[in-house]
Amino acid sequence: MGGLLELSDDELTELGRSVAGVPTARIADVRIEDVDYPIGTPSTAGLYRVFGTADGVGWSCFVKQLQSARRWPLITLVPEPFREDFIQKLPWSLELAVYRSNIAQILPEGMRLPKAYRIDVHEDDRGTLWLEDVIQEPGPWPISRFERAAYLLGRLSARRQPHLVEPFLPRPDATTPGGALRYYTGGRVLASAVPALANPETWRHPMLAAAVCNLGEHALRDDLLELGARLPAILDALDTLPQCYQHGDASPQNLLVPQDSPDDFVLIDWGFDCPHAIGFDLGQLLVGLAHAGELSPDALPVVHRVILKAFLTGVAEEGMQVTEDQVLYGYLGSLCARATFTALPLEDLGKPVDASTLGLFEQRVHLTRALVDLVSTVV
Repeated sequence: MGGLLELSDDELTELGRSVAGVPTARIADVRIEDVDYPIGTPSTAGLYRVFGTADGVGWSCFVKQLQSARRWPLITLVPEPFREDFIQKLPWSLELAVYRSNIAQILPEGMRLPKAYRIDVHEDDRGTLWLEDVIQEPGPWPISRFERAAYLLGRLSARRQPHLVEPFLPRPDATTPGGALRYYTGGRVLASAVPALANPETWRHPMLAAAVCNLGEHALRDDLLELGARLPAILDALDTLPQCYQHGDASPQNLLVPQDSPDDFVLIDWGFDCPHAIGFDLGQLLVGLAHAGELSPDALPVVHRVILKAFLTGVAEEGMQVTEDQVLYGYLGSLCARATFTALPLEDLGKPVDASTLGLFEQRVHLTRALVDLVSTVV
């Protein structure tokens, strides 16, 4: 077969037999394919699917290669004075720690991890996960699926209160409430996105200017800057709320729905591994598909009401005592800090001015307005 992704022939045979569940199978026809999915984090080095046959029957697994941000090809984009801190604050091996933890015993019924067939840790700050290739239920999410996801996330959050569990990856500040969100907001939002939004030249760009004009959103810049001025106080308020370790990136894209079990979720891509305000996970659940252009921003108010109620039910069933106001602020305050100021695709301002790009900017202007209006009801 030849080596593949640093595995020897014997290791590939062992892998194929493990995936197929046939300890003595003859493994053949092994090949690899790149996964066509945009990589959005410096700690992900590559995504692949490996295919083969076991005694003539097909099998596949999903492969995720991880790396320290030090190995990220774009690390020079981080200003040199902040680079080492960035490398240290991005826990590249978090997902390795997830699969070595006891989280499978903590997850509520209806949630699980993908099967891990093999975990490799390399000496040069790299690692590889060889995981179950989950065949997903096709089609858009119905509102009932958002409801069930929020209910289970509520149960999970209540089970991961700081007095019950520890972080997946022990490290400095891993037990500090809101530490990961505060670090992200200080860099990605307050030091980058907000100054760009404050710059009048940003809004004079033909693509953004046309989108704003077409949608009549001439007040959007001022509303964003007014909201941005409140961010430090919002972060302080979030730290006073009941805290939980949560999934950390619970967008629908990371809650895989198996085709053979469409009421369940397979959880991938955990993040933000420190305590955060109760409700934190609801923000990504709400915005994930809208940010990807797969859910209209007009649908967000309905999804918002459903997931808030379901999350509260899940938390209460686990016996955690919190108020609706606490969950609502934890949810919308976190959403404000994490997603509202980065919804506009300013990184695409250099793209050709065409109908496709204009459509993207119009959709994101629409989304940004929906987020501003929603979070402003609380913060």
